[in-house]
Amino acid sequence: MRDGAQAQGHEVMPQLIFLLLIIAAAWYGYRSFKREAARVSQRVRQAEKEAQNRAHGTLVQDPKTGEYYVRKD
Repeated sequence: MRDGAQAQGHEVMPQLIFLLLIIAAAWYGYRSFKREAARVSQRVRQAEKEAQNRAHGTLVQDPKTGEYYVRKD
C-alpha cells in the first residue's frame, strides 16, 4: 500500500513542474509585452509631438563636442 501512495506522488511531480514552467513562461511573456507596449506608446507620443510642432526630429547636444544632432530612434 505504501508503494502505491509513493508512486502517485511521483506521478504528480512532473505535472506540477510542467505547470510551473508554463506559468513562468506566461509571466515572462506578459512582462515583455508590457515593456514593448510602453516603448511603442512612448514613440507614438513623441511622433505626435513632432507632428504637432512640425519638427523632423529631436535635437540632442553631444556632450563631447557641444554640437547638436538629430536623435536617431
